[in-house]
Amino acid sequence: MNTPDWPDQVFAALKRAAVRQIAYVPDAGHARLITRAHEDPSLNTIVLTTEEEGIALAAGAWLGGVRAALLMQSSGVGNCINMLSLPTNCRAPLLMLVTMRGEWGEFNPWQVPMGQATEAVLRAAGVITHRATATEEVAPMVAAAADLAYDSRVSVAVLLSQRLIGAKQFVTQGATP
Repeated sequence: MNTPDWPDQVFAALKRAAVRQIAYVPDAGHARLITRAHEDPSLNTIVLTTEEEGIALAAGAWLGGVRAALLMQSSGVGNCINMLSLPTNCRAPLLMLVTMRGEWGEFNPWQVPMGQATEAVLRAAGVITHRATATEEVAPMVAAAADLAYDSRVSVAVLLSQRLIGAKQFVTQGATP
């Protein structure tokens, strides 16, 4: 029963939460959300070179009175481990939306180790995690995660399961499926 409109619902939830900055490393799982963010002139949309930059940007935005969200893929969580201490020690909120790889239907063996470790790594770093597996739960989960992050000044990650976003397919030129 997965419907493709959940990214639009997530975008609406972020807008209701007064998010004004969205930072991301390009990711197909977030493509619709990224497009919506770029189309909205009230949002500051920032392309990152690496995911941990987004944590510092979110902390800086908070200090400047702006709510931010960080979009990344599970493989990027490994890049953030040390930087996750910044929002914890500074009592700054951090809202992350993480598309998962290395799960259901994964074709790329390089995605599996970090995909399997993502939730445990985030929790070990003090991040509260919520996992979305069905479209109808995504927007309410993002809204609740935003409330928790911004009201309690904690780090919260919503993990968007690979089953939800769809498994990527790798087809080489001339290969038969």
